Amino acid sequence: MRILSIQSSVAYGHVGNSAAVFPLQRLGHEVWPVFTVHFSNHTGYGAWRGPLLAPADVASVIEGIEERGVLPTCDAVLSGYQGDPAMGAVILDAVARVKAANPSAVYCCDPVIGDVGRGVFVRPGIPELLRDEVLPHADVLTPNHFELEFLAGREARTPGEVLAAVDAVRARGPRDVLVTSVRYDDTDTLDVLAVSDAGAWAVTTPLLPIAPNGGGDLTAALYLAHLLESGSPAVALGRTTASVFGVLEETLAAGTRELQLVGAQEAIAVPAERFEVRQLR
Repeated sequence: MRILSIQSSVAYGHVGNSAAVFPLQRLGHEVWPVFTVHFSNHTGYGAWRGPLLAPADVASVIEGIEERGVLPTCDAVLSGYQGDPAMGAVILDAVARVKAANPSAVYCCDPVIGDVGRGVFVRPGIPELLRDEVLPHADVLTPNHFELEFLAGREARTPGEVLAAVDAVRARGPRDVLVTSVRYDDTDTLDVLAVSDAGAWAVTTPLLPIAPNGGGDLTAALYLAHLLESGSPAVALGRTTASVFGVLEETLAAGTRELQLVGAQEAIAVPAERFEVRQLR
């Protein structure tokens, strides 16, 4: 497959395209990375250097790709951290161009807004842009628990409430939704949910004592790849969860806050069947 990935880039660490490109390539897919920012490191360190790229410059890069005549071969667009509210229009224009060239292409939006415990960590205007303008155009959406609640406009503290929130989001456009991290009250586990027209499924994993940046970016990329390859949300959920958990285990063992993608590349390339995929409905 060929995937146009419009996300952030960092020189040190693994978030955005720096978390998505290598795993997708390790799975055998061609990736065309387009950067929205190019930072020295992810913003979780509290200090970083590097530019927010101008939306016009990002659009120019995408136009250059189009001029190579390759958009008809593009299977999917993946977007993540935008950096600037004006980037939303650039991404939607890219999606429109790709779908005009290849009507079977899909758009996967990772709505990077914030996280539980951290709150919103993107620039003002981006959360509303994602909710009101970008979300309706997505075929696949991959929010975390915090982002799901924001996009749905409601709290989701129980399994039933989470499914109701997903249904509210799906009613506005995306047919496939992956909730990348759901933690119910007073539990030491983490759930990952996949919901589509065909049903809803969940995987429960142990909650590891680690909170690295980039886990959501990795999850979105892997889920998109496995969903397109298998055509099954349940299969994609199982494979994605196994691989991400393997990366997190390797990262924990290394004693670092940066995802160990190279060290865990076998878990990415050959995901083990290590967690039960439960059908919820």
